[in-house]
Amino acid sequence: MTAELHTLDSGGEGTPLVVIHGLLGSADNWRSHVKQWERRHRVVALDLRNHGRSPHLEGMAYQAMAEDVLAALDRLEIARCHLLGHSMGGKVAMSLARLAPERVASLIIADIAPVTYDHGHDEIFKALRHVEANDPANRREVDALMAEYIDEKAIRMFLATNLERSEAGDMRWRIGLDHIEAGYEDIRGEPAGQGAFEGPSLLLRGGRSNYVTDDLVPAVKEVLPSAQIATLDAGHWLHAEQPTAFQRSVSEFIESLD
Repeated sequence: MTAELHTLDSGGEGTPLVVIHGLLGSADNWRSHVKQWERRHRVVALDLRNHGRSPHLEGMAYQAMAEDVLAALDRLEIARCHLLGHSMGGKVAMSLARLAPERVASLIIADIAPVTYDHGHDEIFKALRHVEANDPANRREVDALMAEYIDEKAIRMFLATNLERSEAGDMRWRIGLDHIEAGYEDIRGEPAGQGAFEGPSLLLRGGRSNYVTDDLVPAVKEVLPSAQIATLDAGHWLHAEQPTAFQRSVSEFIESLD
């Protein structure tokens, strides 16, 4: 069963740029980037299943998530697009490019390789559940609860973008946390599909991130043989840490193909 994904569509002409967020992110996180890119392109940012304003559904397998995105492209009458994905969203993008390469004009992957990762999000899930169990009344109380598990203020601020106020007046998560946790082994795993995407591709990685180290470049090249690789002075959330450099890298790559 595919999910009807929530989308933000700037409108416009030409080959669209479609943006897919990472784990526990949303289309809203990309609004400032969309404002820059929409000056020259139609830009569509979407919420994956169990994220943002999209439906909560069982299953986080990459094939299912790629099929959700394909259904969204069909609904928006997008025959072909430039596809950008960060982290988990990058694996969704690689999956879609393998499953339906004719729909992808180019692929832009932000700080993820097509491999199974050992490191996890245990402390983050504990923090989210801790908030859930304590019915906080405001964002300050949420932050204090998360701080018992997560030291980094920036990560807590990022997670807090998933908060909404319930009808009862307390703060709650809008994500499908049960489904995300149940599907976490799939999220850690490899993209769906087989073989390589032969089209133009760009891998942007963070120089201070451990997600795409030099030893993983051969695995990237197996799936994206034509990939250009650029390193930004940033960690895993490179689009937030180096927004101007990230936006410029994406724009220059796309415009080199038009």
